[in-house]
Amino acid sequence: MPEAPFPSALAGKLCHPGDLAARVAALARPLVFTNGVFDVLHRGHVVYLAQARAMGASLLVALNTDASARRLGKGPDRPLNNEMDRAFVMAALTSSSLVTWFDEDTPLELIARVRPDILVKGGDYDMEKLPETALVQSWGGRALALPFVTGYSTTALVNKIRSS
Repeated sequence: MPEAPFPSALAGKLCHPGDLAARVAALARPLVFTNGVFDVLHRGHVVYLAQARAMGASLLVALNTDASARRLGKGPDRPLNNEMDRAFVMAALTSSSLVTWFDEDTPLELIARVRPDILVKGGDYDMEKLPETALVQSWGGRALALPFVTGYSTTALVNKIRSS
């Protein structure tokens, strides 16, 4: 991700993936890890992130880079907000302790490096089928899905805007 000027409080929450080891070591435990595109932030995202943070002392949010997000098949024009803009928004939330990003299709490698105590995903994931779950459980961590806040979806919001 290219560097951009940020207010110091927000910049302090952004972390290049290569610098994660030292930054994660300074975070209070238990460490909760979640990831996603978080393209157009909405109430469902905010509730989800607050619930994730409440499960531990720190929350690490890993964002899909623009290239990684495009490979998810949400459409050729997605994400609507670029990775630095999305990182800035995530860093502004009180629920996030640290924000990083990954360019791979899954955050598996990142999770292996940071070894979170708790992995949290959205309610549409079957946690038992995710390789991330087995990885986190291999060092005694927990992996769970949080239910969706009904009626909130970035895709639905984008479709609503387009049909207006």
